[in-house]
Amino acid sequence: MFEALTGTGLAASAGLNAYIPLLTMGLLARYTEAISLPAGWSWLSNGWTLIILGLLLTIEVVADKVPVVDHMNDVVQTFVRPTAGGLAFGAGSASETVTVSDPGSFFTSHQWVPIVVGGLIALGVHGIKSASRPVVNASTAGIGAPVASTAEDFGSVVMSVVAIVLPILVLIGLVVLLWSAVWVVRRRRRRRRERNSGIETRQLFG
Repeated sequence: MFEALTGTGLAASAGLNAYIPLLTMGLLARYTEAISLPAGWSWLSNGWTLIILGLLLTIEVVADKVPVVDHMNDVVQTFVRPTAGGLAFGAGSASETVTVSDPGSFFTSHQWVPIVVGGLIALGVHGIKSASRPVVNASTAGIGAPVASTAEDFGSVVMSVVAIVLPILVLIGLVVLLWSAVWVVRRRRRRRRERNSGIETRQLFG
């Protein structure tokens, strides 16, 4: 159970920001005893890997806070975030953390399964993020973009750390994401109704 929650939390974090969960795992594995990566995933804690992830994270953080550019970034990240989510789920669920003491008992015979599952989770979260950003930008004239992006980055960091240190709390994060999905759907439907109503009004008095 804890392995699944750890993997889920890291994959969901990747859906918000592709590089934060990978960088978090790498740093914690390299400098602390909070997580011990299996041999197949030890490259995450390599110094050069951490530097590259840090540079990519910097670009992502800046691009995601600029209106219009954030939309273009989300298009590109449609492929990057699910990939990162698959890697994060695979590495996280196979790692020995402060909570998980026997990761080998999880997904042992089908090592490709957690990568696919993680990719799908990250893709779902990415979809919520991508759908909510135009709503935020339109309702705040673009001012809300950096605020929303900062909140997402913070949420990604918290989700990554919690997934490793106290994975049971990942359930709370999943509830928040579900609420966010419902909010996005309702806002988009409301905007569509308002837009259709405006068109009908112009046609009536035009």
